[in-house]
Amino acid sequence: MTTDIGEYIVGAHLRLIEKCDFIDYNVRRPGGKMQGLEELDVLGFKFETEEVFLCEVTTHITGLLIGTQQKTIQKIKDKHERQKRYAKDHLQKFKTFHFMFWSPVVSTGIKRELEQITGFELVINGEYKKRIDQLKALAKVTSYDAANPFFRTLQILEHLRS
Repeated sequence: MTTDIGEYIVGAHLRLIEKCDFIDYNVRRPGGKMQGLEELDVLGFKFETEEVFLCEVTTHITGLLIGTQQKTIQKIKDKHERQKRYAKDHLQKFKTFHFMFWSPVVSTGIKRELEQITGFELVINGEYKKRIDQLKALAKVTSYDAANPFFRTLQILEHLRS
């Protein structure tokens, strides 16, 4: 599966702002079968502090909606459960887990429901914009290749001259 631009946004933030040592995209459970079809969008690893970021990403710019509002909420809850299962089954050596959901536009009703999920960090709406702004500020003062196409695009845009 190809990496989508929303996943590259999350990967850039994890690598450059959170200082993760390694980023992986579209991670599937080992062993195949039906569980092998389940995918985690972005994983970020900080080895020294034994932290892992498990991120689900939905980049709907006209608003998060997958069928009905209730179906959308259930789908996101299921993704969070998948994150927790993956961490329990495959990441026992890590001490700290950050279970995250990233989406640029989420309605108030869906947001309210998602805020009820314990241990699930929402990077949505204004918080999403804040994370993009952090990357833009860094892009403005750097020129090195960070091996992330989204961040490289920000660098180009921030360094344009008239």
